[in-house]
Amino acid sequence: MKQTIIPPCLKEGDLVAITATARKVSAYEMAPAKALLQSWGLRVIVPDGLYAEQHQMAGSDAHRTTMIQQLLDNPEVKAIFCARGGYGTVRMVDTIHWERFLQHPKWIIGYSDVTVLHSTLRQMQVASIHGIMPINIPADALQVDYPALASLHQLLFDGKVEYKQLGDRKLFRAGNAQGAIVGGNLSMLYSQLASPSDINTDNTILFIEDLDEYLYHIDRMMMALKRAGKLAHLQGLIVGAMSDMHDNTIPFGYTAEEIVWDAVKEYHYPVVMNCPFGHIGTENRALPLGSNASLTVNSSGEASILCSL
Repeated sequence: MKQTIIPPCLKEGDLVAITATARKVSAYEMAPAKALLQSWGLRVIVPDGLYAEQHQMAGSDAHRTTMIQQLLDNPEVKAIFCARGGYGTVRMVDTIHWERFLQHPKWIIGYSDVTVLHSTLRQMQVASIHGIMPINIPADALQVDYPALASLHQLLFDGKVEYKQLGDRKLFRAGNAQGAIVGGNLSMLYSQLASPSDINTDNTILFIEDLDEYLYHIDRMMMALKRAGKLAHLQGLIVGAMSDMHDNTIPFGYTAEEIVWDAVKEYHYPVVMNCPFGHIGTENRALPLGSNASLTVNSSGEASILCSL
């Protein structure tokens, strides 16, 4: 496998952009993010048509493709912040051309539906960032040092982050792992199986998180990943927030974390649950996907993650 391409860290004066590949956004919703990025010393592009609407989405598939394509092709743009998730990225990802982007790689930042872009970039061996999006940045972001924003700034400008004392100490497997972190939203990983964006998880540290799913859906998705060989040859597993799970009238009988554990209990790599990554607003710490990382889970279930670009 070829060496991972790591876009350069940001510095003051760099040009960055906000785009929308999925659900629509408003100027009011994007204002705090624009102000925050400018406070970091960055110049911010808000492309023409960012606030377009087509039912739930930020304009048509072709419109959303055009927006991101112009930014990908612009060598002066050093990072692209995806405005929000929802649904829609999968509808236009196959119409994106990556040739100019690969000549001048830049950071693509987001989570949830943006997992489609992260997985596509993984096919090209380009690192990206699973992190908070503009829609989640609150109005007081210039006054409050939110963990999600502090970690994203550190990763983008310093090229490393370290997280300690992670995990819930209940379901875990101790051990040490080295490798690239891959993954993202479980539902999106499941939906990409056997597609051009389906990732190879062998010898990686897999990361998953999800939101607003029925517990039996979590089991279905974990079984699909297992049957597809995505869980057997990992170096480690990081489980982020499993937020706002639902159950049926007749209970499924297990929590989301117990469902995940049941799918991987036969293996031997380290596992940590309930880490602060995913659909948890300003607590959603930044994770670099594709770059070097180490995971340590001790005998008490306490975990640490060190990531460097």
